[in-house]
Amino acid sequence: MQRLFRSLKIGFIFIRYRLDTFVEPLPLPWYLKVFLYLLPWRYLVPVRAERGVRLRLALESLGPVFIKFGQVLSTRRDLLPLDIADELKYLQDRVPAFPSRQAVSIVEKALGQPVEELFAEFDAKPLASASVAQVHTATLYSGEKAVVKVIRPGIEKTIKKDMALLYTFAYLLQALWSEGKRLHPIEVVADYEQSLADELDLRKEAANASQLRRNFLDSEVLYIPEIYWDYTRQNVLVMERISGIPVSDIEELQSQNVNMKLLAERGVEVFFTQVFRDSFFHADMHPGNIFVAHNSAEQPKYIAVDFGIIGSLTLEDQSYLARNLLAFFTRDYRQVAQLHIDSGWVPADTNVTAFETAIRSVCEPIFEKPLKDISFGQVLLGLFQTARRFNMEVQPQLVLLQKTLLNIEGLGRQLYPELDLWQTGKPFLEAWMKERVGPKAAVKTIIAQAPDWLEKLPQLPQLAYDVLQQSKLQNSLSYQLVEQQQQRELQLGKAKRKKYLLAGGLLVSAFWFGSEPARLLLQQIQWQGWLLGLAALYVVSR
Repeated sequence: MQRLFRSLKIGFIFIRYRLDTFVEPLPLPWYLKVFLYLLPWRYLVPVRAERGVRLRLALESLGPVFIKFGQVLSTRRDLLPLDIADELKYLQDRVPAFPSRQAVSIVEKALGQPVEELFAEFDAKPLASASVAQVHTATLYSGEKAVVKVIRPGIEKTIKKDMALLYTFAYLLQALWSEGKRLHPIEVVADYEQSLADELDLRKEAANASQLRRNFLDSEVLYIPEIYWDYTRQNVLVMERISGIPVSDIEELQSQNVNMKLLAERGVEVFFTQVFRDSFFHADMHPGNIFVAHNSAEQPKYIAVDFGIIGSLTLEDQSYLARNLLAFFTRDYRQVAQLHIDSGWVPADTNVTAFETAIRSVCEPIFEKPLKDISFGQVLLGLFQTARRFNMEVQPQLVLLQKTLLNIEGLGRQLYPELDLWQTGKPFLEAWMKERVGPKAAVKTIIAQAPDWLEKLPQLPQLAYDVLQQSKLQNSLSYQLVEQQQQRELQLGKAKRKKYLLAGGLLVSAFWFGSEPARLLLQQIQWQGWLLGLAALYVVSR
């Protein structure tokens, strides 16, 4: 029932903001265009605002799940019309706030004290408001400037309804569309649900921030604010207040003479460092969560906030990703095809040559452009279209990484349109691969495992003795089993020979007893013959 009401609400918002106008320019079949023009609300509900405003308002009305979708879209200015991208950027930190008294009540209930006793200063007016939480400024009694993040009241119920609806769409997609199973829509929705659940527990966000802070503690390219754990609960987080320029404020950055080229390149460096060095990356890097430190114009330094969504890759995923990127940009399409098969993205019986040819047909036109003009979004779209022919499966564990890569690309090109993403990332990937598979990697592995080996070294004699004893016991048991099997076969052979002899004897007896002398003899020992016959039948039956 909840899904039905939520579906009706989505339909109402679709009509209210006339989102059908976004479908009109698409190359639809004639019958769908006729259906579109026959929709009754087209003649009853007027278009009251520009398309970007209507889309933003619709996403805001639908809640956090859809707001986050708009946040991702807002970073892809190379894929969206500028008027829509400009409007969607307001979703990053200008979502309508909830009442301040509710925020104060949540903080006091979570921390068990009035805000006047918790903080020397607390501004009830929100500093920023996002899809899941809003932020207030405060000052601790120890003097540190802080921000207080508070989860929106009732947000869990809204997300639960939206996720139920998304699951319904995913099941329908998988059941009704031939490509549905290959795309793993249910697993993708499940991963997204887990990400949202993590965002609703601010203790997890605080732990993520602490880990990232340790990873970049002395970094010159990224700063992570400190978490004040004494004031942090499941629905309240208090951390160091930072001062910086929003990375989306291009005019202010330029007025401060920030080195935009270096700033964009350092964004790519931060991404590759998090993914390949640490395997722990900020997976919600839209412009609303990224700032540039003041007084760092020549050597710009990023400041990150909002650590609710964090991604991680296994060593196998890291290696697969790095080798694919290197092979792709060196145009080694055979290697790209083989890596897809080895990694399980496409079935093992895929024709490598045919797959290589398909990948080449997609990628070669792209590489006719300068590397700086190549869009990862267009590459992914082309490969996605090619994938249908070879049953390529979506890898849910890489969805966050793909989203983050798109965010980084969109942000980098917004800061510095001439950014060569590949030229910036290639040296990092090559160095990582050398470290991973070269002699240094082998030595590093030996050094890392040496303490375990040394700890187990005194146990080696006992372990060797146990292995020998176990082997001896297994050999003994095997010999006994073989001997028992041979005895059983011998006994079965004897029993069969007995049966054959007795049966042959009975047959001979039958012929003899049918003769005249036998009948005379049987008349004298008739009862003994019956007994002998019964005894013979008993033996044969066994």
